[in-house]
Amino acid sequence: MASRCAISIIIPVFNEAEILATLLGKVQALELPQAEIIVVDDGSADDTAAVARAAGARVVRLPFNLGAGVAAQTGYKLAVREGYACVAQLDADGQHEPADLPALMALIERGEADVAIGSRFLGATTTYRPGALRRTGMALFGLLAWMLTGVRFSDVTSGFRAFGRDVVRFVATEWYPTDYADADVLITLRRAGFRLREVPVRMYPRGGGRSMHAGLRPVYYVFKMLLSEALAPVRREPAEQKRGLT
Repeated sequence: MASRCAISIIIPVFNEAEILATLLGKVQALELPQAEIIVVDDGSADDTAAVARAAGARVVRLPFNLGAGVAAQTGYKLAVREGYACVAQLDADGQHEPADLPALMALIERGEADVAIGSRFLGATTTYRPGALRRTGMALFGLLAWMLTGVRFSDVTSGFRAFGRDVVRFVATEWYPTDYADADVLITLRRAGFRLREVPVRMYPRGGGRSMHAGLRPVYYVFKMLLSEALAPVRREPAEQKRGLT
């Protein structure tokens, strides 16, 4: 499917040299003529940047590891600066299926949503099975997101997303929660009045590298995410920022 808008495809990466070339090849095979692939290297210690350049992607390197949220927002700010009408984001670890990207973009281009979220749990053929702790965390995040927004998300932690122009401008501001930008960003976008829709997508186990959820990290992740979501109601109303952008 040929896209009708100029797209920035943002891929935040950290030490993913082992599998990045395969992912980039799949994205390039989509043949989106108006799309630019931007790899934001979050201070990798391996050959991630070199692999991305060799594959033909544009590379932005951060001086040291600042976290996935900062890396993603770096891409958003670049997209705003260069006038991209749409942004898509996917992970570099092989979990996301690039062939599902056009389905997310189509929702944005048809004007049916401002944010398209790829859900691994929609559709009758899903085979994704998270671990027990991660599954519990997802359920808690989803419950809190529903309590704060009135919207039930089936996959509140999905990093496979597409944004329209106004959303890109919004997430390039200080309103983007860069610490753990999963459920928190969906809550913020919903409170700002944007329309969010989920799309069934395929997701797979990691293709390599080290997950941010390895070891005791899931415990910290769950704690920080719940705290961040709980504080969402006491922040200044994000709709004020949205009105300032329109």
